[in-house]
Amino acid sequence: MRPLFRLTQPYQLRSRAVAKTVCYRGFMIVVTVCVALLIVGDVSDALNIGIATNLVKTVTYYLYERLWDRIDWGISPTI
Repeated sequence: MRPLFRLTQPYQLRSRAVAKTVCYRGFMIVVTVCVALLIVGDVSDALNIGIATNLVKTVTYYLYERLWDRIDWGISPTI
C-alpha cells in the first residue's frame, strides 16, 4: 500500500520561499494593521499589533512552506 505522502527533496530554492514569505507578510502586515486600527482606534497600538503578530507568523509560514515543499502529495510525477 502506497503511503499517503512522503518527504522528498525541496522543489524550490530557499531564496524563493524567503521571497514569497516576505512579500506575503508585507501584505498581511498592512491588512492586520488596518483591522487592528478599526478595532482599537489607535495608530500606535495598531502598528504594534500588526508588527508583533506578523513577526511570529513570518517564521511559522516559512517553516510551514518548507515542510510542504518536501511533501510529494498532490504533485504529478514528471514523465
